[in-house]
Amino acid sequence: MVFKKLLGSLGVGGPTVDTALEGGPVQPGGTLHGQVHLVGGKADFDIEQITLELVARVEAEHEDGEAEGTVSFERFTVGGGFRLAEGERRTIPFAVTVPWETPVTELHGQPLGVVLGLRTELSVAGGKDKGDLDPLTVRPLPAQEAVLEAFGQLGFGFKSADLEYGHIGGTGQQLPFYQEVELAPAPQYAHAMREVEVTFLANPGGMEVVLEADKGGLFSSGHDAVNRFTVSHQDVEQRDWSAEVDGWVRQLAAGHAVHGSHAAHDYGHGHGEHHQGDSHHRSGPGMGTMVAVGAAGLAVGVVGGMVAAEVVDEVGDFFEGDDEGEEG
Repeated sequence: MVFKKLLGSLGVGGPTVDTALEGGPVQPGGTLHGQVHLVGGKADFDIEQITLELVARVEAEHEDGEAEGTVSFERFTVGGGFRLAEGERRTIPFAVTVPWETPVTELHGQPLGVVLGLRTELSVAGGKDKGDLDPLTVRPLPAQEAVLEAFGQLGFGFKSADLEYGHIGGTGQQLPFYQEVELAPAPQYAHAMREVEVTFLANPGGMEVVLEADKGGLFSSGHDAVNRFTVSHQDVEQRDWSAEVDGWVRQLAAGHAVHGSHAAHDYGHGHGEHHQGDSHHRSGPGMGTMVAVGAAGLAVGVVGGMVAAEVVDEVGDFFEGDDEGEEG
């Protein structure tokens, strides 16, 4: 789905831009390929710069409640410095690397309800406009998929995924927001927690996995427990992820906040550095979009009232609403 617009700030007769992505979903840290197609207007225009911008729909908490807005988290200059003649057609190919912390939007082809977009901005002499917007699809890295699959195999069910504005203290987080995948507890842990929130903070060498268990309830202390682990991209196929993740969840259920690395050791055997008081490292809440997801291992079902097709429609609704506000 492509959202094409005439460059409003240049008036009727200005050039148009249409960006086409290639190669299917990208992975965090991967290369995004595509082409920017330009069509000249009713006069010659000097194209100063063609910029691609990665944007995300994020929620943040403030005094009056929750606010929803668009956050730009990466920009790339892919062309410019030429004259586009009247009616001329020109194609600019590009290959750009997306950030390692780019949120995951789908699992096994099923949308998770997270809204990302690629916005193309055309700067010409005397004007600038965000002329094209395309939904961006991101599939998980092998390590991310392995962790989510392990949760599914243990009996956890997918509830929702959202993007929250803020920073998780004590981590190497780079972006101004983070993704949470919310899971319903497996039956064997239902007595100890209401849900588990999983956050991946990937980097070139591996990723941090931040787990938060909502332990609120009548017979509990009501606080959240936060555990942080580091995994490598290199040993994904060699690990017993079900046992690994089960060990993490047992620590959450027991209320032990842990930070460590599995580059060389298993957490189930007491390795890792223990930190107390890690209960409030997350700053900033997030959106609560819920969708039906059919993923191997994760439970299938409608949890929040939105089907996959509506998520795709929502991409346009979210971002075009922002554009109207900007242009007005």
